[in-house]
Amino acid sequence: MTKQTLINIVSKKVHLTKKAVKETVDSFFEESIAALGKGEKVVISGFGTFYIGKVEDKQVVPFGNENKRQVVKGHKVINFHVGKPLKKKVA
Repeated sequence: MTKQTLINIVSKKVHLTKKAVKETVDSFFEESIAALGKGEKVVISGFGTFYIGKVEDKQVVPFGNENKRQVVKGHKVINFHVGKPLKKKVA
């Protein structure tokens, strides 16, 4: 599903203009991105939770090349924990 598809579906279901729904969806994404940028969780009941995780530094050895060890620097990643209703629907 694309963002535009979501906007079309929601506008039909709630009888609002596509422009109004687009502004709402865009605001939701902007606020979610801002919250994640601050290190906060974004919890959507019935869907799941987005949160920031940290990957520590680690050594990587290319397959069959012990001499070419490399260090991958630690970094942040966005994780997603699936909510129970979504998990039941998909499983």
